[in-house]
Amino acid sequence: MSRAAVEAAFDAFDTPARNGLVRLRALILDVAAALDAPLSEELRWGQPAYLTPKGSTLRLGVPKTGGFAIFAHCQTDIIATFASVAPARYRFDGKRGVLFAEESEIVEAELEPLVRHALTYHVK
Repeated sequence: MSRAAVEAAFDAFDTPARNGLVRLRALILDVAAALDAPLSEELRWGQPAYLTPKGSTLRLGVPKTGGFAIFAHCQTDIIATFASVAPARYRFDGKRGVLFAEESEIVEAELEPLVRHALTYHVK
């Protein structure tokens, strides 16, 4: 998938969602760099998606309810594990994602364990 296709996907989001999603993308890139993990950035279901060789895919997008979200594969425990330790203010889309209404709700230090868990999901 070309970098231009991913950039076009970000450009298609409305400005408030795009700003939040760009911050989440930066967090994913930072965590992957800290892990020294090769990261693939591509489109899945038309949404920016991120995957490491020993991880599970994270996607960034806009849920039907509005706002924006970070999604994990629903057949993993990634979101449930995060939900069990996350502050009560976080909202979830079942086992699929963490929902945000606005960019100010992003707290990188709190979300870092979620991203780390996804990017290392299959590490023994």
